[in-house]
Amino acid sequence: MAAVAATIALSAAACGSATETPAAAPQTTAQAAATPAAKAAAKISANTATEDQITAALRGAGVANPGHWAEEVMEYRPYDSTDTNMDRLRQKLAKYNPGADTMSKILSVLQP
Repeated sequence: MAAVAATIALSAAACGSATETPAAAPQTTAQAAATPAAKAAAKISANTATEDQITAALRGAGVANPGHWAEEVMEYRPYDSTDTNMDRLRQKLAKYNPGADTMSKILSVLQP
């Protein structure tokens, strides 16, 4: 009888653990780098990045038509390294009348 009770207890314990929600797995380095703060810190150089790198960064920021905007960024090189707000690029892109959201996304991934 004791053996039957022990078997039932073990079965119940095993069933209970199967329905528990597993603990969240720790973030990998790649996942941690994808946080908004990490994205903001991981800007690429508008002066030295390739067009493909700029396109990828803009795509990652959610910019519509990233290839077009990458071409425009490349066209107006070089950018003054002291222009940390990218005012010159902002001025050049403004003539294409991007929305405020698009402009913000473009500038969020670039540094001089």
